[in-house]
Amino acid sequence: MYKVDKPITAEDFDKYFQFRWEMLRKPWNYPEGSEKDEYEQVSEHRMVLNTKGDVVAIGRVHLNTSEEAQLRHMAVAPDVQGKGLGRLVLSALEAVARQQGAERMVTNSRELSMPFFSACGFEIEKEASTELGKLKRHQMVKKLTNPSNILLHPDWCKELQDTWYEDIPITEQMGIKLEQYSGMTLETHASLNKNINLHGTMFAGSIFSLATLTGWGMIFLQLKEKGLEGEIVLGDGDIHYHKPITMQPKAICNIETFNGNFDNLRKKKKNQIKLQVDILDGDNPVAEFRGVFWVLPKKTS
Repeated sequence: MYKVDKPITAEDFDKYFQFRWEMLRKPWNYPEGSEKDEYEQVSEHRMVLNTKGDVVAIGRVHLNTSEEAQLRHMAVAPDVQGKGLGRLVLSALEAVARQQGAERMVTNSRELSMPFFSACGFEIEKEASTELGKLKRHQMVKKLTNPSNILLHPDWCKELQDTWYEDIPITEQMGIKLEQYSGMTLETHASLNKNINLHGTMFAGSIFSLATLTGWGMIFLQLKEKGLEGEIVLGDGDIHYHKPITMQPKAICNIETFNGNFDNLRKKKKNQIKLQVDILDGDNPVAEFRGVFWVLPKKTS
């Protein structure tokens, strides 16, 4: 599974900048060090690691003004392109920009990457200065004040949220809300205040419920993607806790963790799906949930 990390240590940043140079500067014969600029210290950086600990995707955001965030240095390794890692990094950076109060995000895109940004809700505003003195770019803009911009298929997401609240009342009681859906990744948040124990941390049972419902929700949305219907039930769940949650409870499920498909459901048979949900406290991983779900064919009247 891939997840977005924040470089913290000197070693993290060494790997991060090395990848940036190799992807964005080395092909144009620029020396190491040219990948950095004067905004590094005031920027938020994000990266994705593979199972070997190698950086495979990066991105950066900083504020130009209190209302405008600048997205720069997005890159994904060639061997993992097409897996949704660009959207994963972009979603994380958009979340940062929103938290900092930005109302719009701008990026200067090369023509090669314009289709990606267009698919992510950006629109061309004007031509931008050339990059490295030779690459034509366009400034693209995305408004961050429209909630549908962080949700692929907002109608499906609303249906999922309504289904949770109407059919699974504990969801509303826990303050669980769908935060982002990219087609590849579902992120949900819960209210710490509604799930706090006498130690000032989140109840372990609430963490388990958040993870279960996030996995359930990901299957719900994937059924929509496939044009299928079914009753989703939890068969088995296992969770490993590492640290308590004291700030913002988050749950993330990535399509990369799916083990199974919907072939049996298409044949009107019950279908097994295994998946993983990562639980975070803010940006810090604190638990992993592995669930076995069954999707049952809908009964015809």
